[in-house]
Amino acid sequence: MTALGEAITTARRARGLTQEELATAAGVTQAALSRYENGMREADSDVLARLAAALGVTASFLKAAGAVRGAMAVDAHMRRRATAKATTWRQLEAKLNMYRMHIRHLMEEVSLKANQQVPRFDPVETDPADAARMVRMQWRMPIGPVRSVARWMEAAGCVILSEDFATSRVDGLSQWVDDYPIVLINLVAPTDRLRLTLGHELGHLCLHAFEVTPDMEDQANRFAAEFLMPEEVIRPQLRNLNLGRLHDLKREWGTSMQALIEHAYRLNTITASKREYLYKQLSSKGWRTREPLSEELAPETPVLAQSIGDAMLDKGLTPDEIALMAGFSEASQNTIFVPKGRRLRVL
Repeated sequence: MTALGEAITTARRARGLTQEELATAAGVTQAALSRYENGMREADSDVLARLAAALGVTASFLKAAGAVRGAMAVDAHMRRRATAKATTWRQLEAKLNMYRMHIRHLMEEVSLKANQQVPRFDPVETDPADAARMVRMQWRMPIGPVRSVARWMEAAGCVILSEDFATSRVDGLSQWVDDYPIVLINLVAPTDRLRLTLGHELGHLCLHAFEVTPDMEDQANRFAAEFLMPEEVIRPQLRNLNLGRLHDLKREWGTSMQALIEHAYRLNTITASKREYLYKQLSSKGWRTREPLSEELAPETPVLAQSIGDAMLDKGLTPDEIALMAGFSEASQNTIFVPKGRRLRVL
């Protein structure tokens, strides 16, 4: 598959289109589209323009998508349940890859200066908890609970996008494009789960930027736990746990009761039998699937992408010009750098 074929395939999957549907929309045969996607035939400028229009992007975007460092369609770090449908997470992965390319396309014209940066570590040499401590130290974060995970990540240049995944079985996914970290989160998840997802994906960005490891999910979980609940501060609070105590800690730390239980078990402040007992209590109240108090937590609301759109609008650019700079065919297709007041249209 060529870079252009890979870009067409990824864009089609991101929009949830079959080859037949895209071929019809672009006025080509399915057989021809298959040859374009598999690199067996080069699309001429007229056909490429029709394909791009049907995909909501510009022809120049499709041609430039293969120029990124690494492949267009890379595997995403993804926090998902084992029961998540392959078709669902593959489409989300394709969406993330499209967002990566749109962000890169815009960053060729616009410079993003962050106060901090997302550091990258070798997971073989650096323990996940130590990496989390170093990130907190480098970012000069206050001791104790993280009040807004999204704001801290965005201050380090991480572009966070949120949309309804139409499933509760996938929470978030992330990847790098050049030097820009990208995270896509499921906005319908409760706040406590969103916060853990953001910490989890930050762990992937820090620990798995260059290579994957067999235990990468556990590493990301350990990173997130230490980042959100530093052992030095929370350890004394994780003794003698009961439901009432878990309620209070959830309000204070902004993490789920289940995350608190797991962190306590990981830090050896509760035994395996106590962990099992607490989970049985949660199950008896139906809290394993939907915990209470989540609506009391301050929501995690990303703002960086919109702020970039607003800044460009303030510079005198029109919504259509902003969209074209990001590789969208028109303003209505722009799903990332949407100036305030313009409704987000999901791919």
